[in-house]
Amino acid sequence: MNAADTFNAVPTAQAEPTPCAYSIGRRLSLLLAIQTVIGLGVLLAIIYGATTMLFNAKHEEELRSNTAVLVDVVREAHAQGGEAEVKAKLAWISERRPGTFVQMTRADGSELYRDAAPTFDITQQTSRAMDFSVPIANGSALAGKVVLDCSQDAKTAKRMALLLIGSVIAGAALVGWGTFWRVRCSLRPLLDLAAQTKAIDARRLGQRLSLAEPVEELQPLIDQFNGLMNRVERTYVQLEGFNADVAHELRTPLANLIGQTEVALSRERGVAELEETLHSNLEELHRMAAIVNDMLFLAQADRGVKARRAEPVSMAQLVRQVVEFHEAPLEDQQLHVTIEGDADVSLDEPLIKRALSNLLGNAIRYAEKGSNVGVRIVRESSDSVRLWVENVGPAIEPEHLPRLFDRFFRADTSRCELEKPHHGLGLSIVAAIARMHDGFPAAESSNGTTRVGFSVQAS
Repeated sequence: MNAADTFNAVPTAQAEPTPCAYSIGRRLSLLLAIQTVIGLGVLLAIIYGATTMLFNAKHEEELRSNTAVLVDVVREAHAQGGEAEVKAKLAWISERRPGTFVQMTRADGSELYRDAAPTFDITQQTSRAMDFSVPIANGSALAGKVVLDCSQDAKTAKRMALLLIGSVIAGAALVGWGTFWRVRCSLRPLLDLAAQTKAIDARRLGQRLSLAEPVEELQPLIDQFNGLMNRVERTYVQLEGFNADVAHELRTPLANLIGQTEVALSRERGVAELEETLHSNLEELHRMAAIVNDMLFLAQADRGVKARRAEPVSMAQLVRQVVEFHEAPLEDQQLHVTIEGDADVSLDEPLIKRALSNLLGNAIRYAEKGSNVGVRIVRESSDSVRLWVENVGPAIEPEHLPRLFDRFFRADTSRCELEKPHHGLGLSIVAAIARMHDGFPAAESSNGTTRVGFSVQAS
């Protein structure tokens, strides 16, 4: 089964339903329209209520005025001619006060006067009434009632209510449409950013988001996105370089394996020759396995795996153990190792030993024969410890120092790998182990002395 078949065989989880997208413009328009309806509705309701109160005050004033006039007229008419004069006066007045209805009763409750059939319905809510009494000479009093026709004012109030309701609806519609249009215009920079984002692909990773007219609210988002694209571009370039380097590093041992195998198969060979070929092929396979294992380790470190810290141990003791492991190559190069300083740190002992071994191996590889290799342990703060490995040898150019911990990077490409075989991942592993301990690597080179090391957090 190939990789594609394996991928297709993996059961896929049922995708969760994507929530429906909503329009910011429509939502804001609806919300502001509702707010407008509420605001204008309250305001215009207050205006309508105030207008109704003014109408009621006007009706009350008219009723009081009519009542006062009727009281004076009835009293004077009764004094002059009795009930007959009262009826005559009221009938004369009724012709000159349209929109009113007057009714008078005697003290015993019998009807004295009543206007002719009124031109409006006195029982409807559109009419208002007021009772009054008129004292007469014999000590009794006449009771009266005035009814005022308010239908015109009621129609005016109704028309006003309809006008106000229409104003509320029209205002809400106008605000909603205006808001939607303004939001659409205001969101145009977002549409421009979306178009720019859509145009970015693997061939245009260098493209960045920008606006012709900077928007204060969008600028932090643009800056964050451009920063993300910078990291993506840098990672993509590193990945392409890493893939090319891996292909290059694996191509050499593969070519050796293929070539030696083809030569061995070109004619009959003896057992000794075949064993020699197999041993040579085994060395190449070990080299390839080392490259693959180191790549897997670096991939784990890149995913953010942290070191497993144990009980505090002496870093000087770890250095001595690593030095004993490199005793043979040290003797071959007539090198001496000195250890300065010490610190008890909680760390992942196997990883630190691996980093120390890589640093010491790198120093042995490039140190001058018969020189001294120094290991310095410095406590920089209460929670940080730095370890340096120094050697005397060819200086590293300043422009090469920042890339010293890149994968497959070699500062001196003229060195023959057959003399000092290594595949260029040692210092990258040192940097990864430092990051796994919340530290970072460092390198210095001047006056024939090169120092390479890393820091770890003591916590």
